[in-house]
Amino acid sequence: MPSEQQRASPLVDAGERTLQIGRDQPIRISAGHRLLHHDGKCNRPHGHNYEITVEVTGTLSEEGWVVDKGDVTDVIDEWDHRFLVEAGDPLVEAFESSGDSDGLIILEHPPTAEVMGVILEEKLSQVFPDRVSDVAVSVRETSELCAGSY
Repeated sequence: MPSEQQRASPLVDAGERTLQIGRDQPIRISAGHRLLHHDGKCNRPHGHNYEITVEVTGTLSEEGWVVDKGDVTDVIDEWDHRFLVEAGDPLVEAFESSGDSDGLIILEHPPTAEVMGVILEEKLSQVFPDRVSDVAVSVRETSELCAGSY
């Protein structure tokens, strides 16, 4: 007969699990951006109501989850009601001189949906515990444009 400790270890034996956040009801943020080196209308400052979904794979914590959903939304919410620009964009100086630099997120690459997904994956990976093995983010910019790693 197994001991009580052996019977109480299904979480340890559960292996890796995947937590999906926003699959049916995406996390929504509103943010502005522009693609400085784009030849079309996306080089003008404009905004989107982004829809973001996240998949996190890892082993379960003592509390019985892969990660706390609040940790995911905290990272994503840092971009809500902000303006995303690439480093070197003249808008950086304009935001700073107007006193609105706290509303600016400066990225090392153009703020496309693809780049946003990569950066969010990296930021989330930095706050998650070592037992997380994979993070995948999908960023929907419009009903026609969605970028992600899954």
